[in-house]
Amino acid sequence: MELAIHNWMRAETIETTIRRVAAIGYTRLEIAGNPDQYNTKDVRKLMKEHGLSCWGSVTLMLGERNLLAANEQQRAASIQYVKDVVKMVKELDGHMVSVVPATVGKLVPDGRPEEEWGWAVNAMKEIYEYSEAAGVLLGIEPINRFETYFINRAEQALALAAAVGPNCGVCLDTFHMNIEETDLFESIRKAKGKLVGFHVADNNRMAPGMGNLNWQKIIDTLHEINYNEVLSVEFCAPLDRTPANPYPGAVDEKPENLTPEQEKFLIDHGSSSVTDAFYTMLTQQSFNTLSKLI
Repeated sequence: MELAIHNWMRAETIETTIRRVAAIGYTRLEIAGNPDQYNTKDVRKLMKEHGLSCWGSVTLMLGERNLLAANEQQRAASIQYVKDVVKMVKELDGHMVSVVPATVGKLVPDGRPEEEWGWAVNAMKEIYEYSEAAGVLLGIEPINRFETYFINRAEQALALAAAVGPNCGVCLDTFHMNIEETDLFESIRKAKGKLVGFHVADNNRMAPGMGNLNWQKIIDTLHEINYNEVLSVEFCAPLDRTPANPYPGAVDEKPENLTPEQEKFLIDHGSSSVTDAFYTMLTQQSFNTLSKLI
């Protein structure tokens, strides 16, 4: 197995991320689904210079992005967005795209279950046709009930993948699985042959090794189903804004390089970003925990 890491968890330049993760020992990058932000030719060159390659990307389903929106124009724009992410990954010689079908944070449905299922299937089929031509795999990712009402468990993602096409798979995430699955390990086993990506964070969404998940058993179960590809680190450290904060240097009071979406999110939630030192520690901790097991 190889270790990848996402780059959406901290607002910084792609150059900063690549230099950090390459120095620590990562060999792959799962690049944020922001195709408008990147010159793929420059990113490819930069990754090559640092011994990295692109594993794939993850869709950032924020704002109006929603593959099961009742509004047809909204669905069409969302489909085009995912296609653009696929195109970016293709240009970076990547392998897969993790697709979250519905808007993250949207908890009220647009229609009846059968209507939304139909919208989701039709949208994914259109994207699938495009991704198949590009040679990029799609993995439908379940996320927890507090972030979406639609796809929360592996069996739901597998059902949608089956409705889309034979090469459509799933991408599982240990943080979300720990909340939603009855048996995390059995859910991994059910995804045998359909697992195209695997995201890792501990039960508290800190770096692997900073919570209580059994990482040895998780890795062993992945080997059991013959998934020997890439683990993509995707911690999202909660910011402790109280005097009980065990990491007093964690909060970046003046974050830079924020996209308009990221800035709005931080303002709306009265939150902030993490400092470079804290983020580097989490990146290193993830590598230290996982590299000994794979």
